[in-house]
Amino acid sequence: MSDVPESSDKKEEETNIPDPEEEESDDSSDEGEGGASGEAEMDFLRNLFSRTLGLGPSEKVLDELTLDGVARYMQSGTCKNIICMVGAGISTSAGIPDFRSPGTGLYANLQKYNLPYPEAIFQIDYFKKHPEPFFALARELYPGQFKPTVCHYFIRLLKEKGLLRRCYSQNIDTLERVAGLEGDDLIEAHGTFYTSHCVSFSCRTEYNLDWMKEKIFSDEIPKCDKCSGLVKPDIVFFGENLPARFFTSMKMDFPRCDLLIIMGTSLQVQPFASLVSRVPKSTPRLLINMEKTGQSDALMGMLGFGGGMDFDSEKAYRDVAYLSTCDEGCLALADLLGWKVELEELVKREHEMIDSKDKKDKAKPANQSPGAAQGNAGAETGKSDKAE
Repeated sequence: MSDVPESSDKKEEETNIPDPEEEESDDSSDEGEGGASGEAEMDFLRNLFSRTLGLGPSEKVLDELTLDGVARYMQSGTCKNIICMVGAGISTSAGIPDFRSPGTGLYANLQKYNLPYPEAIFQIDYFKKHPEPFFALARELYPGQFKPTVCHYFIRLLKEKGLLRRCYSQNIDTLERVAGLEGDDLIEAHGTFYTSHCVSFSCRTEYNLDWMKEKIFSDEIPKCDKCSGLVKPDIVFFGENLPARFFTSMKMDFPRCDLLIIMGTSLQVQPFASLVSRVPKSTPRLLINMEKTGQSDALMGMLGFGGGMDFDSEKAYRDVAYLSTCDEGCLALADLLGWKVELEELVKREHEMIDSKDKKDKAKPANQSPGAAQGNAGAETGKSDKAE
């Protein structure tokens, strides 16, 4: 299970309002030529908005808008803080369905749960009344049954080489952690199965991954050992709050980003999708995906405004789209960087370790019972009302 619901709260954009006396007017146009005058006025407005909103053209960092250009930039010594933004597409090769693909996506295959509508399975109010469908689905897609993909291990390589500032993930499958990313490396924007909490506000007892796994695979609805309340994995449902770290970290990370790598996400939902516009104007942005996503609104693009992706216009200067599966794209980039053999060996070694551990776990006595990790949680966050 990967993408989860996300907040639609809008973030405040910091803008510097220019002094009108500092704005330059264009007096060079002939007053008798309305077309020229109109164009000059449009240029003036375009420049005004560009300076006010910080949306104008900026320095071109890449020598060409290709994967090769990105690789050369990564090897230049000036690219030191890479942020990855990832969605369900990085986990599909592990066997985990995304949400929206016609026929194969999660929402297209929920008929057996007799839901009033597909999204109900991730709505907190419906979950509290009818938790059975969610836990039945969780049993099918539970973390620990899948191995990280080439893409997950490419992100780990970025970390090991000192280039990864942070990975912002929409996924709840915990595969980033299995691949070797630790808490400080990762912002799980939609929460995680890694921990669970009693939903009762007066209790909020915390439970670990093993405790929840035991309950789910025993066909039990997880109930709190303290108050008998319902226990829910710490993933963000519709109507719930996003983790506070999402908001605090993005304010620190994105202004310092040297390269933004976006993989396996439709970039359709806020606030996650808006993160692409939070990097500096000169920062290159690489999309590895099956199709182009996150592009600027057509009208705003014509005016030269907007922080969305621009791959194809004459004004494109920093955005690169590599259309392929996420694994293929990461292998191609690793090859250009001279990391391909290292990446392939890492994947093989880690998968062998996971298989070996699985065999040992299956050989353990069935009566070994994992315990609960006590603690309180409950981050103050923005509301969630959409799903990726």
